[in-house]
Amino acid sequence: MKVGEYLQGKMVFLLLDGVGLILLLCFLLICGVTPAFIAVLYGGIFLFTALYLAVDYLVLKRRLAQLENLLASLPELGFCPDIIHCHDWQTGLIPVYLKERFQGGDFYRGIKTVMTIHNLKFQGKWSVKEVKEITGLPDYFFTSDKLEAYKDANLLKGGLVYADAITTVSDTYAEEIKTAFYGEGLDGLMRARAADLRGIVNGVDYTDFSPEVDTNIEFNYNAVNFRKEKVKNKRALQAELGLNQDDKAMMIGIVSRLTDQKGFDLIAYVMDELCQDNVQIVVLGTGQEQYENMFRHFDWKYHGKVSANIYYSDALSHKIYAASDAFLMPSLFEPCGLSQLMSLRYGTLPIVRETGGLKDTVEPYNEYEGTGTGFSFKNYNAHEMLGTIRYAEHIYYDKKREWNKIVDRAMAVDFSWHVSARKYQEMYDWLIG
Repeated sequence: MKVGEYLQGKMVFLLLDGVGLILLLCFLLICGVTPAFIAVLYGGIFLFTALYLAVDYLVLKRRLAQLENLLASLPELGFCPDIIHCHDWQTGLIPVYLKERFQGGDFYRGIKTVMTIHNLKFQGKWSVKEVKEITGLPDYFFTSDKLEAYKDANLLKGGLVYADAITTVSDTYAEEIKTAFYGEGLDGLMRARAADLRGIVNGVDYTDFSPEVDTNIEFNYNAVNFRKEKVKNKRALQAELGLNQDDKAMMIGIVSRLTDQKGFDLIAYVMDELCQDNVQIVVLGTGQEQYENMFRHFDWKYHGKVSANIYYSDALSHKIYAASDAFLMPSLFEPCGLSQLMSLRYGTLPIVRETGGLKDTVEPYNEYEGTGTGFSFKNYNAHEMLGTIRYAEHIYYDKKREWNKIVDRAMAVDFSWHVSARKYQEMYDWLIG
């Protein structure tokens, strides 16, 4: 039996460091393996995440039973963690179970829990009746100040109510989810727990996403030689995708899920106008049919200027990061975002809307102070986005020396996991005193 076949649907319990966890998750997902849970011991910290997304009643019943069994097995394993760190709604009942049926035991007393929100939109909502049947939790837990929310049982809310600390994946998103627009119905709870809520930006693995060592790109380069070497990747990608061979055309890359959240309604509104400019647009991703067809249409209409690749390819994504001059992310909301972090490392300047992690990680260019690592706009408005793209075009075409200085600063910023890990360590130290 292959390792992937054995791990499929299993709970995986491993002793790893924090970076090892990320590499393991990437490896499993790339191989198409989806264990039910990953449980990782990291010093005295129990990192706990789930890899299932959409489940039916029977699958949910089995998964939630695994959560309870996991807690019950800790004494047998001889491991009493200082902290159990849970991620997203799939693990939301861990803090609930710990308080409801385990905290009374001497072994479990003093264990702290952390709940991390990666996207508040996904909450794990089920009927109260179903969750009662599955969990055996008493009526006491299904009130508006606990698991119940708008007449449903909300698994993420349970975790957020009972966890000792809450994190999300950027400082700005941590503030945004306290408001009605971004709070997905839980903004009141987020405000009530503001003292226990903090944002920590995700990190990027620079052993994989770095133009100096990337094996997926045609020509490696770094912050010293990008002025001569980066353009060679543009030429190679133009040839591969059938775009016009033009070193000087500003190439704009998009690697994304094609959904409303990512701002593609803005792009659809001004795409015809944008294609009148001297730009090339390379798109990679899948999603809502209307956006897939929109990009296919403009590939047909402006063939040689637009390349629509309606699938996903890890290798092609690396090539787009390396070949493009700018990277477009006009998200409606973005808890953290990873593509802008990758594009910064490749010297491909992000053009983003100021929301969530995009606001925290991309410093807008200020031509008067000579600062900034990209370009941004504030309001969710198609022509404000277009104006920002055209401002970036102006700098690219008319002030190339300034553009290159922005690239210098972009490639120098550090969003590695080492930086994020230190912030998590600070939180753990605060939590356990």
